[in-house]
Amino acid sequence: MLEIIKKGQPQFKANLHSHSTLSDGKLSPAELKKIYKEHGYSVLAVTDHEYPADHSDLSDDTFLMLTGYEAHIRYETDRAHKAFQQEIHINLLAKDPHNISYVGYYEPFSSEFVPSPERRAELPKLGPHREREYTVPFINEFVRIAKENGYICTHNHPYWSMEDWSMIEQYEGFFSMEMCNYSSYVRSGIEYNAQLYENLLRKGKRLFCHSTDDNHNAAPLDSIKCDSFGGFTMILSPELSYNAIFRALETGNFYSSMGPRIHELYIDGNHVHIETDPVRHIAMHYGGKFPKCARGTRDNPVCSADFTITPGTPFIRLTATDFDGRSADTRGVFMDEII
Repeated sequence: MLEIIKKGQPQFKANLHSHSTLSDGKLSPAELKKIYKEHGYSVLAVTDHEYPADHSDLSDDTFLMLTGYEAHIRYETDRAHKAFQQEIHINLLAKDPHNISYVGYYEPFSSEFVPSPERRAELPKLGPHREREYTVPFINEFVRIAKENGYICTHNHPYWSMEDWSMIEQYEGFFSMEMCNYSSYVRSGIEYNAQLYENLLRKGKRLFCHSTDDNHNAAPLDSIKCDSFGGFTMILSPELSYNAIFRALETGNFYSSMGPRIHELYIDGNHVHIETDPVRHIAMHYGGKFPKCARGTRDNPVCSADFTITPGTPFIRLTATDFDGRSADTRGVFMDEII
C-alpha cells in the first residue's frame, strides 16, 4: 500500500513565492512573516527578484523562513518587460539556508535588479556568465547549474509568462510547477494550470505541483485585490525544520491548494481512497477524457471517495474542489510507484 497522505500526520502550510521591499514588494521580510504567521502559515520563502537573501534569522520554533530568490530569463536586460514578450520566471530555493549564490550572473542584467554595487560584490556568482537567452538550451543549463549548486527550482506562472507548450515540454530539471499563482489569478482569473500539468504528466514528466501567492501586497489585506493567502502548499513533514521541510519538497511530500485540505490519501492495489474537507467535487484524473468523480451538494457535501484504477492507467492525480471553485491538487502518481 502506498500512503501518500497519512491521516493525522503533520501538515505545514507554506507560501513558496513572495516579494518584499528588497525588490518590488511593499512589506519587509519581517512584516511578511508576521502576516503569514497570523494567517496560519508555518513556512514562507521570500523570493525577491534577482536578490538571493538569507532570512533565517527570522525563523523561530513555529515558523520557518526558506532562503531563495526569483530569476527571470528573457532577452532584454532592463526592468520594463514588454506586455507581449515571452519569458520564464524560476524560483530557486536553497537547501542550505545560508546559500545566497547568484546563478546566471551577468552584470548589465543584474545591476538593474540589484543596483547596489556592494550587494552585488558580496554574492557568490555562478554561470552562465552571459546575456540571458529565452531558449530551451539556456533555460535547461541555468536549472542544471542551480541544482548543482544547492538549489531546487520551480517553474513559475506559465500563463502570465505567455509560454508556449513547444518550449515547456522540453524543460528539464524543475522539481515542481505552480498550479496556481494567486497574484496572477487575482488579475486574470485564469492562472490555474491543471490542464498544463496533466499534459506534462501525459508526456511522462515526473513533475510535482504546488500553489503560491507571489504576493507583492500593493493592496490592503482586506481588499478584493489582495494577493496574499489565496494559493498555498501543504507540506507533509514529520517536523518543522529546514532539513525536514526540504526533504519533503524534494520527494513530493506536499500538495497544492487554493482552499480545501486533504486529510488522507492512499493507494492499495487498484483501490484509491481519499478524505478531504467538505467539498463539491472529488475527482481522480488519469490522463483520459473521463475522470472518475464523487459529487456533493451544499446540503450534502462529499468528504471522501473511493476509486478503482483502470488497468493500463499511466498515472493518477486527485483534485478536491469546494463550492467557491477552489481546488486542492495532488501530484501525479505513476503506476510504477505503487508497490
